[in-house]
Amino acid sequence: QVQLVESGGGLVQAGGSLSLSCAASGTIFRTNVMAWYRQTPGKQRELVATITRRSSTNYADSVKGRFTISRDNAKNTVYLQMNNLRPEDTGIYYCAANIQLMGRSRGDDYWGQGTQVTVSS
Repeated sequence: QVQLVESGGGLVQAGGSLSLSCAASGTIFRTNVMAWYRQTPGKQRELVATITRRSSTNYADSVKGRFTISRDNAKNTVYLQMNNLRPEDTGIYYCAANIQLMGRSRGDDYWGQGTQVTVSS
C-alpha cells in the first residue's frame, strides 16, 4: 500500500514563505504525476499545482509567480515552495499522486492527509 505524508505547514505572516514536502512510501515502482491541492471551510477543493515525472508544471492562476512545485523522483517526493503568502492562501494543503506499485501494470491515485497552512494579516 502507498502512503503520502505532507509536512512543512504552519503559521506565517503575510508576505512570508513556507515550504511543503510530501513523501510517498510503499513498494513503489514509479511515481507519475504529482499535485498539490488546498481546501478551506465552505470552499471547493482547489488544484494548486501539478508536476509530471519529467517536471513539466502547471499552476493555478492565483499562485502563479509565487509558488513553485518541484520533485525528486529518486525519493518519490514532491515539494511546494510558497513565497509572498497571502491570507487567502490559508487552508489545508493536500498532496496527491498517481503511483505505480511494484508488480502492477498501471498507476493508481493516492492522497495525503493534509497539512494546515495559516497566513495571518
